[in-house]
Amino acid sequence: MKSIPKLIRRFFGVLMFSLFLMVFLNLALLIIFSYKQIGNGGAWTCADTVSFSLTASSDHQYILSQDGMDALRQKNAWAILIDNQDMKVVWHSENLPSDIPLQYDLGWISLLTRGYLNDYPTATSEHTDGLIVLGFPKKSYWKLMWNTFDYQMIAHMPQTILIFLFLNLLLLLIIYLTVTFRLLRSVRPIVDGVERLPGDEEVYVKEKGLFSGIAQAINKTAEKLKHQEYELKKQEQARANWISGVSHDIRTPLSMVMGYAGQLETSPFLSPEDQKKAAVIRQQSMRMKNLINDLNLASKLEYNMQPLNLIPINLTGLIRQTIVDFLNMDLDGKYPIELLTDDSISVCMVTGDKSLLKRAVSNLIINAQVHNPKGCRIFICINLLKDSCSVSVEDDGEGISDEQLERLVKTPHYMMCGNSTSDQRHGLGLMIVRQIAEVHGGSLDLMHSTHGGFCAVIYLPLISAE
Repeated sequence: MKSIPKLIRRFFGVLMFSLFLMVFLNLALLIIFSYKQIGNGGAWTCADTVSFSLTASSDHQYILSQDGMDALRQKNAWAILIDNQDMKVVWHSENLPSDIPLQYDLGWISLLTRGYLNDYPTATSEHTDGLIVLGFPKKSYWKLMWNTFDYQMIAHMPQTILIFLFLNLLLLLIIYLTVTFRLLRSVRPIVDGVERLPGDEEVYVKEKGLFSGIAQAINKTAEKLKHQEYELKKQEQARANWISGVSHDIRTPLSMVMGYAGQLETSPFLSPEDQKKAAVIRQQSMRMKNLINDLNLASKLEYNMQPLNLIPINLTGLIRQTIVDFLNMDLDGKYPIELLTDDSISVCMVTGDKSLLKRAVSNLIINAQVHNPKGCRIFICINLLKDSCSVSVEDDGEGISDEQLERLVKTPHYMMCGNSTSDQRHGLGLMIVRQIAEVHGGSLDLMHSTHGGFCAVIYLPLISAE
């Protein structure tokens, strides 16, 4: 369930990124909006501009400069000048509404300086001759009439904002965790079921909640895989039983054929030509027997039916003994074998089945002999690696092409080889070697030999020699 914590971390990262992005965008928009409001001057700046632009002439007439008129036109505002002495309007702009009075008292002055005049938002500015009052369209500004705040609240405003921000983030986090854990609680059985599908245990996910459809699909998949596995094991068992039965049934008649062929081969009553024919029958019968034994062994190794007698083995001694056995059988000297291992490697300890390991090395030697009927030299070398050892068997014979080598490396089973019988024999022997290496925790590599022929290298894990 390693994916669940990873999913939680990713969700949390998305949440934090979203929160920081939201705060950043809100602050940026607030700054831009505030700057725009401050940049346009506002009502009070406009009132100051008009007050500065309104001057009196020598005959006590007031003249508004072009800057003042532009400011009023931009805000669509009107303006009046209230005299300090008698509270009368001594000047006003041309667009003064008809419902604006021209005489004021202190009550009117206190209201318009703070808020509105006949529902027109107002702004005031000091003038040398009185008070400049600007009126704006009724829905152009909203003014707070009783705008007084507690000093302590204003003084602690930064802390208050931080507390509110923290509480909002905490609320969002609680909502996120609640939703996420409910989601993950629904996802957990799905993930667990998917992870258990490749295993041997039975898989069933309750089909309820948000992911009921996925759970149903997983259950159907598990049931289908179980059925396919049962059918596959059934077919494999049938094949193994068939191979074992055929091997057993062929051995007895084949032994009789070999026995009678051997008698005919040495019979003084047959001509030399007939004796050679009997010898060919005996040799081919022996080849059939070896093929049957190889097929039976391959089947047992593939289905783990071959009992292993694992003991500590000195691989160097085992290989020397195998070489001696083959040299004793090679009376014609067509297949000389050279052991190229350094004399210092007298002990190479591995844990394995002695008969199987000897069979693996023997198969590689036989493989070189079978594919070089005219004879070749065979080179065997043992090398010690860090935690393993390698046994290479190579020859200087005809070798194989790159296409054949690629087919041998990539073909998982000899039955998938071509129609050539020799190719299948080649593949079967090498497959047995590969299986023997794998059941011992090792591997097999196939390549071209540096001596010009074919090379096979078995890798096996080492154990410490006592």
